[in-house]
Amino acid sequence: MPAIGQRGGRWSDHRRVINGVLFRVRTGIPWRDLPERFGSWKTVYERHRRWSADGTWDRVLRAVQADADLAGRIDWSMVSVDSTSCRAHQHAAGARKGKPRIPEKGRRPGTTAPTRRSDGPGAV
Repeated sequence: MPAIGQRGGRWSDHRRVINGVLFRVRTGIPWRDLPERFGSWKTVYERHRRWSADGTWDRVLRAVQADADLAGRIDWSMVSVDSTSCRAHQHAAGARKGKPRIPEKGRRPGTTAPTRRSDGPGAV
């Protein structure tokens, strides 16, 4: 974990912030609805964002996995990804197979009316 007390003052306790991040991920609540027991929601959000950007969460995951693997708590033979069933989005069905239609020059898309010119009579 990053050192506590970098530039700008002292940081809140890492444990409290991590518990706030885990609570938010587990429940799916908005950041602003985070209970007070985790401290300021903005502190938890900013720390989570900072740690995501600098790779701290990746290092934490690798360390936890390494410890669990050394202790024999991970059965790597059970980890697999099966891609035999892949669904497309519901709007992907029935899409046009040809090139997209480009409207004629001087016509508004989806109409037969010509486009308005901003330099003609009645221009604002």
